[in-house]
Amino acid sequence: MTGTARVDTARLMELLSVSLGAYYGDFTVAAASENLTASQGKALTVLRRGPAAMRALANTLTCDASNMTGIVDRLEKRGLVRREPNPCDRRIKNVLLTPEGERVADAIRAKMRTTQEGLDRLSDEERDSLHTLLETVFVPRPGTCGDDV
Repeated sequence: MTGTARVDTARLMELLSVSLGAYYGDFTVAAASENLTASQGKALTVLRRGPAAMRALANTLTCDASNMTGIVDRLEKRGLVRREPNPCDRRIKNVLLTPEGERVADAIRAKMRTTQEGLDRLSDEERDSLHTLLETVFVPRPGTCGDDV
């Protein structure tokens, strides 16, 4: 491809679909090896970035709030997460990883061999570029306490 050619959005979306399918297949197997559903594993992964209000966690995982409650209940029963009042509004509960939850989240990531092998094929420069591009496209800017309600 020349420097002036532009890949159309449909082709980019197709490649994202293929890559995400491979990633989530790898992720689902790794989460199952820790006796977690994919949704439970995804919740741990999201919480690896820091505490989240239940509603924000449900929005991030694109699931119904009542389903999120069940996911968090099961993770809490296993000692992987805990709930605590939100410092901006004590009526809201934040969900946090416990040390055991951090260990399990790390174990899931470590077992994702297919994904790791694919990323290992990138040069340092390519990894830096991919990181920057993915952050630009997908990572929302941090909000304030009021954004989590």
